[in-house]
Amino acid sequence: MSFDTAAHRDATAGDDGFEDDGIWHLRLYVAGESPKSLQAFANLKQLCENHLDHPYEIEIVDLITNPRLARGDEILAVPTLVRRLPSPMRKIIGDLSDTDKVLVGLQLRMGSLG
Repeated sequence: MSFDTAAHRDATAGDDGFEDDGIWHLRLYVAGESPKSLQAFANLKQLCENHLDHPYEIEIVDLITNPRLARGDEILAVPTLVRRLPSPMRKIIGDLSDTDKVLVGLQLRMGSLG
């Protein structure tokens, strides 16, 4: 399996000039097509299809080919998902397999109080 580029619109890598156009801008930082990176992308795609009622755009940033791009979003580990819009920016580290934690992290679901 590889990144299915037909499943998302490509944004310009390194472009920080996103406008608040109602589209959720999600950026997934990965390290090549490692199993963990591929799993994170598959989990993100499924999560968006099943839980996101807004138009969205997924940008894949491969830090093996573009390591300098990690600096802009202060990426320390991969895979890392960054929700650039809507504001505020949110980051989630890992393969995104814990759907509840990802939904809370993206502010699509309220977290438990206990």
